[in-house]
Parts: sequence; C-alpha cells; structure tokens
Amino acid sequence: MTYSVGSSREGSVSERCSDISNTIKEKDTQNIVSEEELAQLTHIQPRIFNFDKQSAFKDYLKILEKKGVYGITQEFRVSILILAEFEFDVSVSVIDDSTRVVLQKNPDYINASYIRIINHGEQYFYIATQGPLPDTTDDFWQMVFEHNSNVIAMVTRNIEDGITKCHNYWPISQEEPLELTQFRICLKNYQILAFFIIRMFQVVNKSTGTSLTVKHLQFTNWADHGIPASTDCFIKYVRYVRKSHCTGPMVVHCSAGVGRTGVFICADVAFCAIEKNYLFDITNIVTQMREQRYGMIQTKEQYCFTYEIILKVLRKLLVLE
Repeated sequence: MTYSVGSSREGSVSERCSDISNTIKEKDTQNIVSEEELAQLTHIQPRIFNFDKQSAFKDYLKILEKKGVYGITQEFRVSILILAEFEFDVSVSVIDDSTRVVLQKNPDYINASYIRIINHGEQYFYIATQGPLPDTTDDFWQMVFEHNSNVIAMVTRNIEDGITKCHNYWPISQEEPLELTQFRICLKNYQILAFFIIRMFQVVNKSTGTSLTVKHLQFTNWADHGIPASTDCFIKYVRYVRKSHCTGPMVVHCSAGVGRTGVFICADVAFCAIEKNYLFDITNIVTQMREQRYGMIQTKEQYCFTYEIILKVLRKLLVLE
C-alpha cells in the first residue's frame, strides 16, 4: 500500500493525517492503482490528432494564453456581477428546483443538483452535492444507491483549519460496517496515496439485500479557500476519477458542493473534450454549471486554477511544455 503524507500550503499535516486516520488498516490490502498508472493519466491524447485538429487546439491555446492572469481575473469578476444581478432579480439559492435531486422518500429533499454539461452534442452527467452532515448521511447514501452511481469524488478533507467541513460518512474499519437505517456500508479495500485516498465500499440495501460497489476518491490536498500546491496531482486525480466511472451520474462534493466541486466538473469536461478531439469554452461550461446550481466555482483563485490546469494539459498535448 502506498503511503505518503507531507506538509503543503493547503493545510496542516495534522489535518491531512486526520483524513488518513479515518481509514484503519486491519487486513492485508492490495494496491488499487500504481504511481505509474497515475502518471500516464496526465498525458491526455486524442484518439485521432491530425494536422487540422492540432492547428485548432494551438489557436485555442493562444486565445487562452492571451487572456493572462488579468484577463482571467476580470472574466471571473464579470461573471460574479452577472450572478449577483441574477440573484437580485429572481432571489435564487444554491438549489434550483428544476435541477434538484428528488429522493424516493418523504421528505424527498437533499442539497444536491443534477448537472448536465453539453459540449459538441455530448452530455456529461453529474450530481453536485453538499458534503454529508450527521443527519443527512442516510439520505446521501440513498441518493448514491438510487442513481446506481459507482463513483464518489470528495474534494475536501473532513477537517480544515480546525473546522469540520464534512461528516465522516463511511466506515473506518474493514471489520465493522457502518450501519444506517436503510443501508449497510462495508469497507472492502483502500489505498492511501500522497494526494488522495481510494476506498472501495459495498453498499447493501437492508430491505432488499441488493448491493452496489462504490469507489470513493477523496482528494486531500486542497483547502476550502486555497488551491492545490500541484497542478499535476489534481490532473491525475480528475483523470483517475473519470477512468473509474462506470455507472450512474458521477457524484461530486466538497463542503458546500459549489466551489471546488465546480472546478472538478469543469476540468473533467475539458479533459474529456480534449481526449475526444473537441474544442470547448471554459466560460460556457461554467455558465452551464451555474444555471443548474448557483455559485459553481466560488473564488477568483479557483477560477484561475481551472484555467491553469487546462492550459497545462493543452501545452503538454502540443509539446510546448
């Protein structure tokens, strides 16, 4: 099992260790992914990359680079002003009734939204949700089970700056499942990497006996109001989440389910587009997200980081870096 913990600009070692301590080794485990496999995921290569496609991506890269930090910052500020005006006019909240997830129970509410991003006629489907609280853990797992979602991307630590950001909604022991009202959550395997933790769960519906295998991927190298120290580590994480996805909408959450969640979704859509030889518009992706869940990508730093990681992938693709 790979094990690595180090200090970073995003948070204290003790807080990173608290996430790791929430996975306790009691049985022999097998590595789920190797460092070599993760490194390969950063090389996003279209299946067909002819001269015309290369030229199109080079032109798009020049457009993005021309914006610079100042232009990207101004773009974010304008988008925030538009959001503020929209909020004033219609008094919107984070949740839009037209896109909110409705549970098959009464009450049916959960702080979660369907996010559908369209690019070149292809749809990318997610559930963006608030990090589970002690009294919403049952609802969270019901949502995952009802949608047959086999992947959860958790883009937060449990505790940041001494503040609880997300309830520990999974079992910490392979010997002792988490018993909920309707579901039993069993930890089957795990792997601790330098910047994220992989947990394999079996989710069992107690009333029917049916089960769902869920891969839980917790990124541990990003604090609420900062950005990751390494672009490569986040690119690897996003690509590994995508590689792991098989069924249902991808469930993504941070603490509130808007800031870091928005960065993840935007990056994933852009990376998928590059892989399929499609151009994309970052501002359009962000606009689509915000139309379905208010406030996606909250800060200037998050917005600039989104550009930074996408530029890094494009430069590597075009052998400019």
